[in-house]
Amino acid sequence: MSEVRGGAAQPTLVVEGLKTHFFTEAGVVKSVDGVDLSVSRGEILGLVGESGSGKSVTGFSILGLIDQPGRIVGGSVRLNGEELTTASPKRLRSLRGDRIAMIFQDPMMTLNPVLKIETQMVETLQAHIKIGHAEARSRARDALGRVGIPSPEERLDAYPHQFSGGMRQRVAIAIALLHGPDLIIADEPTTALDVTIQAQILSEVQTLCRETGTALIWITHDLAIISGLADRVAVMYAGKIVETGAISEVVATPRHPYTFGLIGSVPSRNKRGQRLTQIPGMTPSFLSLPSGCAFAPRCPNADAKCLEMPELSPCPSAAHRVRCFHPMPEGAEA
Repeated sequence: MSEVRGGAAQPTLVVEGLKTHFFTEAGVVKSVDGVDLSVSRGEILGLVGESGSGKSVTGFSILGLIDQPGRIVGGSVRLNGEELTTASPKRLRSLRGDRIAMIFQDPMMTLNPVLKIETQMVETLQAHIKIGHAEARSRARDALGRVGIPSPEERLDAYPHQFSGGMRQRVAIAIALLHGPDLIIADEPTTALDVTIQAQILSEVQTLCRETGTALIWITHDLAIISGLADRVAVMYAGKIVETGAISEVVATPRHPYTFGLIGSVPSRNKRGQRLTQIPGMTPSFLSLPSGCAFAPRCPNADAKCLEMPELSPCPSAAHRVRCFHPMPEGAEA
């Protein structure tokens, strides 16, 4: 899918060598340490990793929402060719909610509990474009209808507490889509929802991206979600991308031992009566990362060479890249 939609056109978002560090009393936390990403018009990129891998900080860095003691210390973030890391706060505010939007895990981070849905959506529209109240209300109603909210005209007059969790998340997605943004970053927005509602929202988001051409980065710890949603996937570990490629290729033939372990840990892949597969050890602290490959202490293939940091290299094709000196053999069963 991504090859067709991406084509030769300029990607919507290009991230190169992004580094976001937090300067604490205990030391420097390198939460994002040289991340490269790109996503094209209408494409869905899954950013996957354990809690604490740096994936959410990557999303906030792209939006320019890093607070002290953190700051972007290197790299480039370009939206439609425009550099964001050096953009002024005023310029970033004008882009956020208009050309680039975010969907949070908790919809109440987007919704104000004391304001009607209509008020919040109309104000969101009027913050970026000159538009009358009647037209803004009409657009808000249409946006609610697109994400599957029944009786959208009546729902505009409701407050957030009058919606279920799934409906609130749909409203948050509708608000993100109001301006037809070029890019949406979704930070685990369906984690707290039941699987039926989750499946509906994933299907709606996938359809909306295809219809509107909006590029989407879906941040999650769940490879199962990404396998049915995304065109491409980037697997993150200890602040770095360790494997990236087409979702079908990475899931079918994972080459990095960490990706291999993540897929092997999915309960449905274990044979009846077998013990659940697990990755040994714990994610390392960013304050005491091992030299070289951060996954080496947990890796069955590690040797002395892994004391150096491997590059993200083609394995076997340029579209499928792995940061590993000893990738899993092609065809190995996760």
